[in-house]
Amino acid sequence: MQKNRKSNLKIIRLSAVGMFSVIAMFAVVTACSNQSAKAKPNFVFKDAPKAGVLAKIGGQEITEEDLIGEDKVDFFDLKKREYELKMERLNKLLVDRLIGAEAKKANLPLEEYIAKNITKGEMKISDGDFKKFVKEKRIPENQLNPQIKERITQYLQQQKKQDQVSAYVAKLTKSNPVEVYFNKPKMNIHVEIAGSPITGGEKASVTVVEFSDFQCPFCSRGADTVTEIKKKYGNKVKIAFKHFPLPMHREARPASEASMCINEQSADKFWKYHDLVFKNQDKLDPASLEKYAKDVGANVEKFKECFAAGKYKDAVQKDLDYGEKIGVKSTPTFFVNGQLVAGALPIDAFSEIIDEAIADSKN
Repeated sequence: MQKNRKSNLKIIRLSAVGMFSVIAMFAVVTACSNQSAKAKPNFVFKDAPKAGVLAKIGGQEITEEDLIGEDKVDFFDLKKREYELKMERLNKLLVDRLIGAEAKKANLPLEEYIAKNITKGEMKISDGDFKKFVKEKRIPENQLNPQIKERITQYLQQQKKQDQVSAYVAKLTKSNPVEVYFNKPKMNIHVEIAGSPITGGEKASVTVVEFSDFQCPFCSRGADTVTEIKKKYGNKVKIAFKHFPLPMHREARPASEASMCINEQSADKFWKYHDLVFKNQDKLDPASLEKYAKDVGANVEKFKECFAAGKYKDAVQKDLDYGEKIGVKSTPTFFVNGQLVAGALPIDAFSEIIDEAIADSKN
C-alpha cells in the first residue's frame, strides 16, 4: 500500500512538472511571437478639431453624445465617482493646509492639535443618537450584541469628530472661500411619466420619478424618503412611480399589478397602498394584497376583477423595459428633474438637487 502511494505521488509530481513545462512554453510563445497578434483598428490620437468632438470615423465627427449612446448612466457613474474622489481629496487638503497651519504655529502635530482644540476629548453618544442610527439602518434588535453595539458607538463617535472638524473648516473658510475649478457632474434624462401614478403639485417645477420594487428591502427605505420629500416640499414637488420588479422577487410583479388596479380607482389610494405594501413586504400573497386594497378604502370587488384579469401585466412590463432602456440597473433608482439618484439615500441627497431646481425655476 505504501509502495503504491509513493508511485502515485511520483506520477503526480511528473504530471505537475509536465504541466508547468507546457504553461512555460505557452507563455514564451505568447510573449515572443507576434504572429498571432489580433489586428486592431488604426487609431491616431490627436487634439480635437473643435470642442465636443471626440473622434472622427470616415470623415464624420463623433460627439460625446454619439459615443455614450444609451449608456448614459454608466458614464455618469464614472464622472460622479471621479467628482466624489476629488472632493474627498480637497476636503482632506483643507484640513491639512488650514488646520495644519494653525497646528504648526502651536508647534503641535495635526492630530494632537485637532484633539486638543477642536474635538476636545471623548465623544459621548446619547441613547437617542444610538437608537436613531439603529432605526435608520434597520438593524434587527436580535443582532445588537455587545460587539455590534461597540462598533456602532465607535462609528458614531468618529462621525461626530468628523462633523466637528468640518464645522471648524467651514468657519475658517467663511470669509475666505475655496475656489474650485471643476464642476459636479449632471445628467439630464427626460423620463416619461404619462400613465404613471402621480402625487404632488400638478405645476411643480420639480419632478421626482421613483423606479422601485415592492419586495426590495432597500426600496422600502426609499419609500420612507419619498414620504419625507412629500412632507417637506408638498406641492412644490411632483412624484411619479415606475414599476421595476426584479426577477428574484417573485411577489414584486403581482404587487405592482395590484397597485395599478388601485391606481385605476384613485391616485390617492394608490399612494396609500404604496406605503402599506412597503411596510408589509413579508406578506405579499394574493390574500394580503386584497386585504390592503380594503384597508385603503378601494372597491374590493373591482380590485379583485382587475387583478384576476391581469389587466396591468403589460403596463408593469412596459415600465420595466423603459427603465432598462434609460439605464436603470437596480432598485430603488430615482430621477430628480432628470438627475440620477441611485439607492436608498437619505433625504439630504435629494434636497440638494430639489432646492437647486426650485431656486433655478424662480430665476
